[in-house]
Amino acid sequence: MKRFILPALFLAGLLQIVPQAPAQSRRTTSAVRRKTTRKKLPATPKFDPTVGDSIDGDDLTVRRAAVDALGMQNGSIVVVDPSNGHVLTMVNQKLGLKSGFIPCSTIKLVTALAALSEHVVDRDTFIHLGRYTSYNLTTALARSNNPYFAELGKRLGFERVVRYAQMLGLGETAGLDIEGEQSGTITSAPPKWGGVGLMCSFGEGFQMTPLELAALLSAVANGGTLYYLQYPHTAAEVESFSPKVKRVLDLSPNGISDIRMGMRGAVDYGTARRANYDPNESIFGKTGTCTDFKSGSHMGWFGSFVDEGPHRLVVVVMLTSPVKSVTGPVASGVAGAFYRNLSQQNYFATLGTPRRSDLPEIITTSPCCTTPAAPGGAHR
Repeated sequence: MKRFILPALFLAGLLQIVPQAPAQSRRTTSAVRRKTTRKKLPATPKFDPTVGDSIDGDDLTVRRAAVDALGMQNGSIVVVDPSNGHVLTMVNQKLGLKSGFIPCSTIKLVTALAALSEHVVDRDTFIHLGRYTSYNLTTALARSNNPYFAELGKRLGFERVVRYAQMLGLGETAGLDIEGEQSGTITSAPPKWGGVGLMCSFGEGFQMTPLELAALLSAVANGGTLYYLQYPHTAAEVESFSPKVKRVLDLSPNGISDIRMGMRGAVDYGTARRANYDPNESIFGKTGTCTDFKSGSHMGWFGSFVDEGPHRLVVVVMLTSPVKSVTGPVASGVAGAFYRNLSQQNYFATLGTPRRSDLPEIITTSPCCTTPAAPGGAHR
């Protein structure tokens, strides 16, 4: 029996003197192994968005703040005075004037205004989306809840959605004689996959430009007047600027004020928290994140405005990337950097100076909202 015990004890002694790797070293080795096997995503290509821009007539303070905020990302920033449709700057004009991209969740603003105006819901109507889940309009906008807006789309139906989209300026050029501007498009039939629900939550079937979103948000910011956007390119054009009204929107009396609560919620506690550089500033916004399969780009949208007495600006940020590196929250961060840049220069304290003409000229009440535009948009 002793013959078996002694070799066993001898082996146990050998095992005790074999050096063991420290725990920290073992953890480091595991981390290195995981790091080497992790799939690397391609980096977002660096891009100079200012190449080819014409800046004569721009508000240079606003432009510098926008260029600095956008950095080397492939995107466009449009800044508009919502009280008159004056485009103060457009960074990456080539992209900003193109025929458009899928609007992603920014289309929820159109859906919300249509549903309120057609009395499908009111601001405090809760829609039950699951056994323990329900949203009202304010929280659904702030959180950008897709099932809520898909349900609104189904209740509205295709024809009513298109009519309000056209009323709000989608599917037509937003500017007046802006050289090179192309319009977005509205599909002539519900999307084959996802139908009106996907159309009203993700923007499927729409192609929208940053200028179209800027015009729509200007109408929300000013209480319901859709201005032609004008982009003066000389000092003389700036001096002689005169606002021109496209149409006054036929919406529910409380529709705009109702969606503003959800847009403020998006910045305060929802998807656009990165825009909230200063809780004392009244920033309202809506994010959008999706993939535009037509252009082969991932999209990040953020449309916003500041509403602090005379200190009013509409800011639209649109980001595109071939890799999944841009989102609506990222775009809201760009807008937050823009607002912070201006605030640090006390720019908002100098806004509200009287313009040469305070009385807008209504040059057309062109009929809209009757026949859907030509087919277009992205396909999933």
